[in-house]
Amino acid sequence: MAEKLEPAKVLYCGVCSLPAEYCEFGPDFERCKPWLVENAPDLYPDLLKEANEKAADNVSDKLQSVGISSGGADGAPSSAHTGGTSKKEEVKRLPGGKVKKKERQEVIIEKVVRNKRKCITIVKGLELFGIKLSDASKKLGKKFATGASVVKGPTEKEQIDVQGDIIYDIVEFITDTWPDVPERSIYFIEDGKKVQAA
Repeated sequence: MAEKLEPAKVLYCGVCSLPAEYCEFGPDFERCKPWLVENAPDLYPDLLKEANEKAADNVSDKLQSVGISSGGADGAPSSAHTGGTSKKEEVKRLPGGKVKKKERQEVIIEKVVRNKRKCITIVKGLELFGIKLSDASKKLGKKFATGASVVKGPTEKEQIDVQGDIIYDIVEFITDTWPDVPERSIYFIEDGKKVQAA
């Protein structure tokens, strides 16, 4: 009598839901890495080494920051703790000691052509002026009688996608509807270059 076959057991990724051995070909391998290191270290041994190196770097960074900010050379408390506003609120440090600059307040408008004839106008940066993107998309949709929605862009920041080519009409509407947005801070993306709208 033939042996009864057992079904194969497949480990599926908890992030992208692909089989774990196919995560590297999935849509976002970077987000899957921590899950793979924890749940499938034998499939990706290089990730385990990378995670150990990052952990060692994090520990050394913490030790350096504690040594630097714990006090001056003469035993006096450091200037960050002596009252007033600290610089930590103004400047954000990235790994490697790089300083992240404060975002400039600007609205960027870009036209994207799909299927050689359909256009989408993308509006980025309205939230920097204190405008709720959901309200703005409703107003844009009503004004131009078209579909408008808030979506996450490629940089994980929210933007407004408006159907149709309204790239030049939208500037006047934005400045009239929201007077806090000056026309000099509105830019177009044309041929990959940023051009001021005014």
